Amino acid sequence: MKYLIIGAVAGGASTAARLRRMDEQAEIILFEKGGYVSYANCGLPYYIGEVINDRDLLFVQTVASFNKRFNIEVRIYSEVKSIDTAQKLITVTDLKTGETYTESYDKLVLSPGAEPIRPPLPGIDLDGIFTLRSVPDMDRIKEFAKNRRLGHAVIIGGGFIGLEMAENLHHLGMKVTIIEMGNQVLAPLDFPLAAIVQQHIRSKGLDLRLSSAVTGFDKLKNGVRVMLKDAEPIDADVVILSIGVRPDTRLAQAAGLELGASKGIKVNEYLQTSDPDIYAVGDAIEFPNPLTGRSMSTYLAGPANKQGRICANNMVLGNVQKYPGSINTAIVKVFDMTVGTTGMASKHLQAAGIDHLVSTTHSGSHAGYYPGSKQMSIQLCFAPGTGQLLGAQVAGFKGVDKRLDLLASAIKRESTIHELTEFEHAYAPPFSSAKDPVNIAGFVAENILAGQLSLFYWDEVEAVKENEVLIDVRTREEYNKAHIPGALSFPVDELRNHLEELRTYAGINIYCQVGLRGYLAYRILKQSGFEKVNNLSGGFTTWQACHNEIMIGEKAKKADLAIA
Repeated sequence: MKYLIIGAVAGGASTAARLRRMDEQAEIILFEKGGYVSYANCGLPYYIGEVINDRDLLFVQTVASFNKRFNIEVRIYSEVKSIDTAQKLITVTDLKTGETYTESYDKLVLSPGAEPIRPPLPGIDLDGIFTLRSVPDMDRIKEFAKNRRLGHAVIIGGGFIGLEMAENLHHLGMKVTIIEMGNQVLAPLDFPLAAIVQQHIRSKGLDLRLSSAVTGFDKLKNGVRVMLKDAEPIDADVVILSIGVRPDTRLAQAAGLELGASKGIKVNEYLQTSDPDIYAVGDAIEFPNPLTGRSMSTYLAGPANKQGRICANNMVLGNVQKYPGSINTAIVKVFDMTVGTTGMASKHLQAAGIDHLVSTTHSGSHAGYYPGSKQMSIQLCFAPGTGQLLGAQVAGFKGVDKRLDLLASAIKRESTIHELTEFEHAYAPPFSSAKDPVNIAGFVAENILAGQLSLFYWDEVEAVKENEVLIDVRTREEYNKAHIPGALSFPVDELRNHLEELRTYAGINIYCQVGLRGYLAYRILKQSGFEKVNNLSGGFTTWQACHNEIMIGEKAKKADLAIA
């Protein structure tokens, strides 16, 4: 059996290695347009920022080690130009010699990955403007930035790679501006958690500009001028484009393979394309979302590596293993903070027309009496009625990854918020509390589901009706320090003394710092005969982060209008 694999990074390299473990006699040839195989793509920003100092650590395998360990022929600087599905041939150009030749196959794997989006803006190809997708990209950026450590870096795009590059260039000593066209960073997140991350970014001294569009670039003597719509231009020493990526489907399209609704290579549950002898893995493919059934792509190394293993099994054994799809579990370090998401955000569930409930909780990362405990924020999206967990987002400083992994596992297994209440965790004061943040998130969600808690949200505070009241049940000291405008102070420990006073209102809307005291006040009022009572989801903490970001955005908008 002769297997050809096009693309030698995560998905392609994983497929090749598994194929050899499954079939020692097969002929396996791996084609890579670039000069590197099986490297740690996710580590590139950290080498630029000198968090990783040894470049060789980024390479999982080399051409020589692939051949020696797996007896796989690797052809680098070899660009596959076309696929003849009828003759089962590919046409390859050796980029060093210019020679073009054909190679036959029994089974073919496509793993071309994705390509960075470079919008057709004036000046987009000027020196000093980079994308980061490969090792040569990394080397060019690092070399260019080497003598500009005290210069100004402009990052265009506030996604995962954009924020990692912002942090690492800041680590080099550069002044950093992040320009994001949307109204928040990290588009997979809902705004309340994105707002927390944005506040942290601003606290590090970065210039974060949201709802801001780049219109083009001008060449300067020692840099690039970034032109903005309705705002003054920014002079930069280096510009990083991190606008996003798109599946590289050029070969597949030319070969007549079917593409999906998301313009990725359409594969079936066995990772087989519309041609039964051609499989595909990695960033270029699309498949049904396990939660919505709608077609989607994912640009993550974890799914690509798992797809490679499944793909090899199916090629050798004959479609024996189904790929269950990905729920886009992703995590990113943003300076001292860690933020992650899995499943679907509330805004995306809304767009898909999926009914759901949302709760936000803030808990200590470990026992409060043990030094170093930091606040951890968890948002859950879950189905009314069944309580099936549909999405989760976590932002904090310690232990975010293990909570996110647990929540991702629950979503992948179509489990419910009830499981979270029963989740048995490893507990000692340095690691968690007797009730883990995941337990707390489950308790709150279960209370909502059981009708023991009714919520309102940060963006509904201003909609409190005239015949209703907004009350702050924190201590008077907390209230006096900062509170939501229009709120009255009724500390929860004194609430029972004011029940008759509160009966004059048609509705009671409660908030505390994070939600717990508000819930206690809610239960007191409901069991004292009050019919319409709501507790602010995530409390003052969530409202304040969102409100501050909205105010910053409005201030920036007024400044832009003044310039225009």
